[in-house]
Amino acid sequence: MGTNWPGHQELMIPEGLQHASVVDIVSWIPKLGLNSVRMTFAIEMVDDIYSNKTNQTLGKSIINTLGQENGTLVLEQILEHNPQFTSNTTRLEVWDAVARELSKQGVALHLDNHVSKAFWCCGENDGNGWFGEEHFNVMNWIRGWSFIAKHAKENWPSFASVGLRNELRKAASAEPVDWYTWYVHMTRAANSVHEAAPDALIFFSGLNFDTYIDPIPLGKTLNGTAGTSTSNKTAKFVPSDFAWEKKIVLELHKYDFEATRSPCSVFKANWYKQGFQAVNETDPATKYLLPVAITEWGFIHNGTYWNQTTYNTCLIQMVEEYKVSWMQWEISGSFYLQTRPNRTPNTIQGQEEFWGLLNYNWDGVRDPVTVENSLKKMIAALG
Repeated sequence: MGTNWPGHQELMIPEGLQHASVVDIVSWIPKLGLNSVRMTFAIEMVDDIYSNKTNQTLGKSIINTLGQENGTLVLEQILEHNPQFTSNTTRLEVWDAVARELSKQGVALHLDNHVSKAFWCCGENDGNGWFGEEHFNVMNWIRGWSFIAKHAKENWPSFASVGLRNELRKAASAEPVDWYTWYVHMTRAANSVHEAAPDALIFFSGLNFDTYIDPIPLGKTLNGTAGTSTSNKTAKFVPSDFAWEKKIVLELHKYDFEATRSPCSVFKANWYKQGFQAVNETDPATKYLLPVAITEWGFIHNGTYWNQTTYNTCLIQMVEEYKVSWMQWEISGSFYLQTRPNRTPNTIQGQEEFWGLLNYNWDGVRDPVTVENSLKKMIAALG
């Protein structure tokens, strides 16, 4: 039972440190009744370590991203709330401090690779969505996992699991978008993680923004794409083929973009087909029983949306029925900077996050009504 704490955007450090201390932000997780957090990161952070770029310090990261005036102000705010840091503290050292505090407060750390190039996720053709796309260098991605998994194992006491890649999705200029390509690269990345951190659970996301992964529990043939480099190529994901057989978790995302009014019986039946077969040993079609986690779900915290569609109610019922883990999107009350290519203006500093559990200043719950009727009921569903 967790939430998401983004750290993958332009500054490449966990959000909110200009408003509150690491200790205070972490404390909200157990206070809300949660036991884990999905920390999102960008491969660019590791690329900069390998290239020894000079922009890795807090001071340079913030000022380069936010500009001299605003960056100086935000840096001062971060250091005021977090005096253990200096302007020369590196991004990775900030992550280390957050990880240590998570451990002190009994929170399991799930590390998710959200993007390669550090900015908001996700959109089609944004360069981050599929293997070989503009910003998605596969070799750097695998190298990044080898580095960060080893570092986490050695330095982050409550490090428990990884999400190999967030919301894989179609792209016009990339490797073929098919399950065969997924198989080749995801299993290679899993090998790298397992070699570096053999105790870590490994979460596999599906296709189309991680909305379905049913070919894996159903044991389907994973095909390439005719007329491309994967034409006539096939594979099968057989857990026993891998050293990490006992570490596999499947992840799914579910939002309410359609503003669903479907009865829960229909909602659950449709969603079940996307991958929940993995937890149902009574389903004759299920070939591989595997854990499932809903690593992103959520909606605006305005006190009313929770009851305006059937999404919230049906989601709670799904968790109660199948007892799957989940991570709410998200704890953040605001962002340092948010860049969205499809928005005008496309870059906003200090953007408020109305889906966040916390308020803009990260010092209180944004909407107790939503927490009472959604988060707490999701927790109870696993009770």
